[in-house]
Amino acid sequence: MRKLPELNPKTVTLAPTEKSHMLGKATPHESAKLHLTGKALYIDDIAAPQGCLHAYVGMANVASGLLKSQDLTNVANALGVVDVITVKDIPGQTDIGPVFSGDALLVDERIDYFGQPLFAVAATTRDAARKAARLGQAEIESTNPILTLADAKLSNKQVRPSHSLIKGDSKEALKQSINTLNIDQKVGGQEHFYLEGQVSLAIPQDNGGVLVHCSSQHPSEVQKLVAQVLNLPMHKVVVDMRRMGGGFGGKETQAAQWACLAALLAVRNQKAVKLRLARSDDMALTGKRHPFVNQAQVGFDNAGRITALDAQLNGLCGCSPDLSDAIVDRAMFHTDNAYYIPAATITGHRWFQNTVSNTAFRGFGGPQGMMLAEQMLDDIARSLGKDPLLIRQINLYGEDERNTTPYHQTVTDVDLPRIIDELVESSDYWGRREAIRSHNQAAVKTGGRYIKGLALTPVKFGISFTAMFLNQAGALVHIYTDGTVQVSHGGTEMGQGLYTKIAQIVAAQLGLPLAHIEVTSTRTDKVPNTSPTAASSGTDLNGQAARNAALTIKQRLVDYLVETYQVDAQDIEFSQGNVSWPKHQISFAQLTQEAYLARISMSATGYYRTPKIHYDREQAKGRPFFYYSCGASVSEVEVDTYTGTYTVSQVDILHDVGESINPAIDLGQVEGGFIQGMGWLTTEELVWGQDGRLQTNAGASYKIPAVGDTPKQFNVALLQNSKNHEATIYHSKAVGEPPFMHGISVWSALRDAIWAFGGEKANPQLDAPATPERVLWALQEAKEQAEKTTRGAS
Repeated sequence: MRKLPELNPKTVTLAPTEKSHMLGKATPHESAKLHLTGKALYIDDIAAPQGCLHAYVGMANVASGLLKSQDLTNVANALGVVDVITVKDIPGQTDIGPVFSGDALLVDERIDYFGQPLFAVAATTRDAARKAARLGQAEIESTNPILTLADAKLSNKQVRPSHSLIKGDSKEALKQSINTLNIDQKVGGQEHFYLEGQVSLAIPQDNGGVLVHCSSQHPSEVQKLVAQVLNLPMHKVVVDMRRMGGGFGGKETQAAQWACLAALLAVRNQKAVKLRLARSDDMALTGKRHPFVNQAQVGFDNAGRITALDAQLNGLCGCSPDLSDAIVDRAMFHTDNAYYIPAATITGHRWFQNTVSNTAFRGFGGPQGMMLAEQMLDDIARSLGKDPLLIRQINLYGEDERNTTPYHQTVTDVDLPRIIDELVESSDYWGRREAIRSHNQAAVKTGGRYIKGLALTPVKFGISFTAMFLNQAGALVHIYTDGTVQVSHGGTEMGQGLYTKIAQIVAAQLGLPLAHIEVTSTRTDKVPNTSPTAASSGTDLNGQAARNAALTIKQRLVDYLVETYQVDAQDIEFSQGNVSWPKHQISFAQLTQEAYLARISMSATGYYRTPKIHYDREQAKGRPFFYYSCGASVSEVEVDTYTGTYTVSQVDILHDVGESINPAIDLGQVEGGFIQGMGWLTTEELVWGQDGRLQTNAGASYKIPAVGDTPKQFNVALLQNSKNHEATIYHSKAVGEPPFMHGISVWSALRDAIWAFGGEKANPQLDAPATPERVLWALQEAKEQAEKTTRGAS
């Protein structure tokens, strides 16, 4: 791959350097008051134009089959119906696959999952559209669906080819290993359960184009696909996105289908069209986190150091490629997590299923790979009779020869030994370990009902899109003559505080109060060709682009001051809304008025692309990540051995966010990420029927963690004096996805409790999610295994 030259903005040499009262400040979220009062506008809150129609889809009632014919007469004649469309009414492209083909906008012939949209209807009200959509009649020749990994392997059907990472000769290293273990693991999927469901509002324009308000993490992709579906040039389509009520990856690619259908109906009828899915249909018709079935053989010495690994990662992808290639790649990239593996072969498979196509979810495959790493370290510790923390510590990435990943990237600026040492001390790990062991031994001896578990797990998460071209961003900054500033950028706000951080960055650069900065909605006619807000890159990419745009204007203002006032650029300071130099000071507003009269442009675009990254997929070598974000967590659980129910009694987290731009937002992301990760591994269970229909399609049957599931004692801290030598935005580090993996410590703590219940003699399988039923089964198995071991010894 040709290496691109690094782009560096023109340096503005000013005093002081880029230190500001705006950076590192716990500034409230820019929409906090609007959220609190209910005044924050989401797509469904936008005042629809007069005569707005409402759309819905008719759905297939089989998971696999061939559509022979449809009779939509009753749909068209239903009360309030204005229009009905099938695939034959699409003027342009009918496949909306984001990277590879395979995602039909509407079924043409092949039905690949239960509920797949067959047609769309527009009516005068949403209720009328939903009722009419149920009246369609279809002749379908059903076929046997592929719903399990065994079915997929039997059919040998994958959505994309398998791929391997190879470092050294793992086969020979396994032969030479003193000890070996076989690992089997099943990790379930996860529903995004964003509070705001999939929704789009399309408004036809007088130029023949369309304006789309869409709850999407990727407005540019929506723009492109709408244009392709309507057979329009992209400049005729504008996508506007101010805020989402949550995304978590579920609106990276899968918002496009509903936007395309709304836009198609809007242009056909020359009326605004809104499409908002009901929660049960949203859950049935949108993809989830990929379930994984992992197998591995690991070699290690008597001290517990890993000597070799051969791993097979089986990602269950659903019916189309979507983003599965990159997701399974990232799972492979994170199979090492924080641990050095001298010889490794890691193979990722991308299996087809007759379910809705699985997609991006916070962590993007990384958590599924890390789960294998953490079970591997736990199992090594159990086999050697040692505390798992000790095994984790001796396997951490180190210096010199112990710092190369299975994809041949050198690990630098990773402070995990210090993070773990500080967390062990602050959480009193060893004191609690001793107390818990005493409690458990007494409980096992006396038949006590409750058993406790404790685990510390680290996180090392690579930051950058693994698709290289996505590591770029743009921004547009306007400064007005009253000294206020308007910023547009390519990132999207889904509650994570991106807009707040962008405003802080621009305010810091121009020395202005935060109230003087307005970050506008993300629009494709202001910043083109944007990347999705994903991969924890929102602030890294868009913050740098906004900073570069502000720098460009700042340089123009400095040049004006130098020429007009014969002042040395080094002496000019922008601070607290003023611009000063020795013995002189003017307000920033006065400067902007003077600059306007002097015909100085106060508008600029900014651009940034991540430097240093490269990856040769054919060779499976390179540097796919600009840097790593790290942390560690300690979780303590108490398990009711009669029922398998449990509580998370205490959690301690120490996470490295670099030089935090906004500690309050970062702490919130760590807390929220942990809770969501805990939910994935404990309570959130997706269940499909034998016919391929999703059974857990509402809050009553799908249990996300609630406030009552929050740990009784929840201690979260950000690492001080972070080690980060890369030129990230103000030396901050990404925080969106990495904390999600802290939830793994809860799952490991449950396994620790089960190990204790078996008298530290049995290590049964605990598939995720570790629901109370699965915990109870594992407890029973641990007890049976322990009794067999005791009988065998006697």
